Parts: sequence; structure tokens; C-alpha cells
Amino acid sequence: MSEFTSVTIIKKANVYFDGNVSSRTVKFADGSSKTLGFMLPGEYTFNTADPELMEIIDGDLEVLLPGAEWQNVKGGESFNVPGQSTFTMKIKTPSDYCCSYFK
Repeated sequence: MSEFTSVTIIKKANVYFDGNVSSRTVKFADGSSKTLGFMLPGEYTFNTADPELMEIIDGDLEVLLPGAEWQNVKGGESFNVPGQSTFTMKIKTPSDYCCSYFK
């Protein structure tokens, strides 16, 4: 889906890694949420509480998921992150993403 309708957007940005990663939270009527964000080149490690679907809208990166090897991910591709885990991304080019959270 390329756009969302009937949503609430939190104006304050989520800013990580000295501003190299930022996102905005989008809340849906059913109580679910997503973040829309942007990552500058660099290597970043994230911790998760809930399972996530990370959709790369545009960009080029590598991801290291728990128990896996590095994999390349480009715009138009996605990957799942297990809950209660840590994963690392090496951002090769500025990357636009949408992250969905599952309870």
C-alpha cells in the first residue's frame, strides 16, 4: 500500500543515532501502529519488543537478523524481525522505510 487513510500521526519525530535514523509514528483506528522513517548510511543496532515487518521503500542495505547471516535488502523488499530480539543494519545508501509492529 502506498498511502494510509484515516490515521493519526504523532508530530514529534523518533530520532536515533545522532539524527542518522528518524521516523514518525502512524496510528490506525484499530489500535495498530507503524513508523515511517529514513536512515542515512551507517551501521545501526536495534532492539525489538514486538515482532516487526520492515519494508524498505527505497534504498540499499544489509541486515543481520538473529541466528542468520547478513542479507542484502533493496527498495521494494522486506524482512521480518522477531520480537524480543536485536538486529543490525548496514545502510549503504539513504533508505526510506515503513515498519509495522505486531502485538
